[in-house]
Amino acid sequence: MKRKLGLIYSKLYNAFGPQHWWPGDSSFEVMVGAILTQNTSWLNVEKAIRNLKKHKVLAPDKLSRLSSRKTAKLIRPAGYYNIKTARLKEFLNFLLLKYRSNMRKMAAVNTFRLRQELLEVKGIGPETADSILLYALNKPVFVVDAYTRRIFYRHGLINKEADYHDVQNLFMRYLKRDVRVFNEYHALLVRLGKDFCLKSKPKCVICPLRGRDYAKLYA
Repeated sequence: MKRKLGLIYSKLYNAFGPQHWWPGDSSFEVMVGAILTQNTSWLNVEKAIRNLKKHKVLAPDKLSRLSSRKTAKLIRPAGYYNIKTARLKEFLNFLLLKYRSNMRKMAAVNTFRLRQELLEVKGIGPETADSILLYALNKPVFVVDAYTRRIFYRHGLINKEADYHDVQNLFMRYLKRDVRVFNEYHALLVRLGKDFCLKSKPKCVICPLRGRDYAKLYA
């Protein structure tokens, strides 16, 4: 499995190059983006982030003081804006009460403990929590999403019943716990899922994972 994971990474990196993900000007912006990107595309999240920046409220203290109505209006492009407003407020309360909105203080906490704390925040599930840990706080935690599960199931590397943690453990067990590698690997899988391994009508014939080394994935 270690060899297969390495082969997949190499082929995708050679095909796509570095993805420079997650885009954001600050750790807090990445955290907000991780919550807003639930059930929507990143293009929609970018519009919401631009609105927050335009109104100069993309900071923990300012966003905390903003009314729910105003927040919902600004993040409307991200969809499910009332639900996401409530989730943002829950997260902001957690950030203030637990860490006084201090990102460095938050980053200094043990990864396992911090992950458990994030999962206790209403509206934050494993994928969102791990995105915050990896992309905002540089913690070596692999993020799993629908693209990852789809790709690995289609290639016979996981079974249909595999849950989030089953898939995550695959990467955590066989890859070196390196923030840079985890970051790039997940971003490359997202690129593959968006452009080739589509939910319907996948472009298997031109998939970057095909080619001379294709059979090695099944060896």
